[in-house]
Amino acid sequence: MIVQQTGDFFADLGAGRGRRGVASLCSAHPLVIEAGLARAARASTTVLIEATCNQVNHQGGYTGATPASFRDSVHTIAGKCGLDRAKIIFGGDHLGPLPWRDAPAATAMREAEACVRAFATAGFAKIHLDASMACADDPPDLPESTIAERAARLAAAAEEAAREAGQSPPHYVIGTEVPAAGGGLGEIAAITTTAPEAAEATLALHRKIFAEQGLHDAIGRIIAMVVQPGIEYDNFDLVLYRPETTRTLSNALQRMPGLVFEAHSTDYQPPSALRALVADGFAILKVGPALSFALREALYGLDGIARILDGDESGSLAAVMEKVMIDNPRFWQSHCLGDERSRKFQRHYGFSDRIRYYWSCGAAEAAVASLLTRFATADIPKPLIHQFFPTLYPRIMAGERFSGKALVLAAIDRVLDEYESAIS
Repeated sequence: MIVQQTGDFFADLGAGRGRRGVASLCSAHPLVIEAGLARAARASTTVLIEATCNQVNHQGGYTGATPASFRDSVHTIAGKCGLDRAKIIFGGDHLGPLPWRDAPAATAMREAEACVRAFATAGFAKIHLDASMACADDPPDLPESTIAERAARLAAAAEEAAREAGQSPPHYVIGTEVPAAGGGLGEIAAITTTAPEAAEATLALHRKIFAEQGLHDAIGRIIAMVVQPGIEYDNFDLVLYRPETTRTLSNALQRMPGLVFEAHSTDYQPPSALRALVADGFAILKVGPALSFALREALYGLDGIARILDGDESGSLAAVMEKVMIDNPRFWQSHCLGDERSRKFQRHYGFSDRIRYYWSCGAAEAAVASLLTRFATADIPKPLIHQFFPTLYPRIMAGERFSGKALVLAAIDRVLDEYESAIS
């Protein structure tokens, strides 16, 4: 039964049994999802797929998908990959007022409740309750009590929706020191790790307010807390994990039995840092932009091959994406700063990977489809694979054959390799 398997998965994670950690794939792009599901199918392992409230929500999100339609699309891809649906755990990331934070809190929270209800109704088993951001009529720094009260309100909506839909009640991730979704902005070197006493106080406060709201059963399904382990990235750089700075924070887990930490912004951390995070109790490693960054790298690599083979530099994929982004600057203009030359660089190549918001646009989808069709067979000259996909060249020389799509999936899979080495 899927419900029982999901419960056992989270229980084992919190108890330190079975797998030492799990990589949470936070992407809505079909090729990223396919790479993750294909890997799970090959190894017959469970895979955790999460959608953020910006990507997917009851209004469609920037992908146009609701939780139910996103779930169904993932199931369709799983069928093509030969993966049993029971091996997929769905999660909702940053579920709260984030997409509606420019509205007054009353309005934003109504939308957040509707969003959480849609995720719970669709059977999402893991819900990150994130009410840490201020809304239009809030003070800039929300009191922790307000964050916890709003989280409890969202949990109540999820509990009711799951019950009405005949779904298993979800497991929850809480926290008040939540890194910004999609990467940092500003002076990332100034971030500090969460104090252990702050983490313990946050858990106690949530348990207290959940109990006051009659959410006694939900308290037992709080499986993780988002804290700041001192890692972050922006368009140009990243802050590496330093285990010595989180030693007391990690030790605090001994006083919070059954709980693990969830690490956001793990993208681009080297494998050694990922392994250290898991060893220090950050059992859930969120990764998203690093996967879609690898996707963009591979697509631009294929496009470079096409331009060389065709002797034509016009109509490149990068040119299509530039027009799409310029026509709709909503998703990058507040994250790409500086002069126009720098902003263009960041739009396409920044670690924050703001370009990921645009792959579902019609012109972008058509350009990618044309490119993948162009290389539907494995007829790419070896020197050009060496030029644009050097890490895959040894596999080519060993006899493997890659279509364009296979090269893209393999590029994404290399990032997943790094997480697999950390969690197993």
